[in-house]
Amino acid sequence: MKYKAVRNFIGGKFTDNQMAGKLDVISPLDGNRLSQVPMSSVVELNEAVKSAMDAFPAWSKTPIKERVQVFFRYKTLLEKNLQELAELCSEENGKTLGESVAEIEKCIELTEFACSLPQLITGELLEVSRGVECRTEHVPLGVVASIVPFNFPSMVPNWTLPNAIALGNCMIMKPSEKVPLSVGRLALLLKEAGLPDGVFNVVHGGVEIVEAICDHPDIQAVSFVGSTKVAKIVYQRATSNYKRCLALGGAKNHLMVLPDAIPGMTAQNVAASMSGCAGQRCMAASAMIGVGNVDSIIDKICEEARKIIPGKNLGAVISKESQQRIEKYITEAEQQGATILVDGRNTKVAGKENGTYVGPTVIDHVTPQMSVATEEIFGPVISIIRTKTIDEALAIENANPYGNAASVFTQNGGAARYIIDHASAGMIGVNVGVPVPREPFSFGGWNDSKFGVGDITGKSSIEFWTKLKKSTIKWNAEAGVNWMS
Repeated sequence: MKYKAVRNFIGGKFTDNQMAGKLDVISPLDGNRLSQVPMSSVVELNEAVKSAMDAFPAWSKTPIKERVQVFFRYKTLLEKNLQELAELCSEENGKTLGESVAEIEKCIELTEFACSLPQLITGELLEVSRGVECRTEHVPLGVVASIVPFNFPSMVPNWTLPNAIALGNCMIMKPSEKVPLSVGRLALLLKEAGLPDGVFNVVHGGVEIVEAICDHPDIQAVSFVGSTKVAKIVYQRATSNYKRCLALGGAKNHLMVLPDAIPGMTAQNVAASMSGCAGQRCMAASAMIGVGNVDSIIDKICEEARKIIPGKNLGAVISKESQQRIEKYITEAEQQGATILVDGRNTKVAGKENGTYVGPTVIDHVTPQMSVATEEIFGPVISIIRTKTIDEALAIENANPYGNAASVFTQNGGAARYIIDHASAGMIGVNVGVPVPREPFSFGGWNDSKFGVGDITGKSSIEFWTKLKKSTIKWNAEAGVNWMS
């Protein structure tokens, strides 16, 4: 193994659990074993929750102006260790080093937002009657939990931990067992930044830990990012135990390309959107709807796709199972009558023959009923569906159960506005292939892409991680009594 065995991080230190089974952590880049991760039990979760509960009184009473000083220092440490963090992300996830650098840069931006929270939660104060005032203040919930996926080992953890902790909560984080190394490194950086012991804890494991988090009586809120199937289960289980829950699921994002789109820019954006992070992101372009005659643009998309070379500017998919599943989708589409314009099956990278790669794949003449048109593939594959009108394109987009993102490529402002108004998705792009809002705007989809109220990042996250306390105060008895006091 390249790295020591992964351990839980509880009470400010790494802890061993001799009873836990272990899984190998395999690098998708070359198939080499990086480490082992423990499959913890409820015993370890209980230890982490107790550590967090012990830390909560002091941390929650620390003024937020002081709490965010930890994150100013944490931001500096992210910048200082950017290259190391990016290399670790690339090794365990399989994405390119450039993509991993961009991921850590996003972590820095998310942390910058957390540092601004004192200016955003000042509360309100109003004299509602002579001598009587009402005020509001945001109060932390207590111990909260964040369950994070494999596709962004550092960024998705930083969707939740800076905001939740800066707002006064103590956190339990459960990383994906496929990519457990990055979160452990983040825990050490937080400790180096001065975060008190017990405020941030990491418990590794599988389904048992997820279920235990949903059931634990002392965990007040749960955030989850993963597949829609599991998001529904987590949301139902957590809320049935009277917890707050925000569970983000999958997506089937449609890029609508109109004939007046700028060919070169559109082709570059479509190809980058479908292949970035090997297509393993919920904002990836999974289906393109060509409205009218867009053959010349499709030709350019194929040209751009052929410039994307596995092992160079295209990373690996997470596992052999994922590779086989993605290739199965492509084969089924071909068997159902679709045309494979660029074929990424059976991809091997010289010197990394045990890596799990799928090349960029462009599939034309897909019908809306095919599995590649309806299901989340989570690979560098784009399916092209042909329509005659914008309304037909919108009908296809809105018929899919997800609602994460949609984009349109056009130079017609009226058409763009029409699609913005009528597409059933939480994030819309115009001439943008990956319409992720930048901070302080929040990330979150609609429909089967999100379960719960609010968004996971930005200003919207404040309402999720805090509860509102309202005070009515009167000191001067001489003001008398009326209906307002």
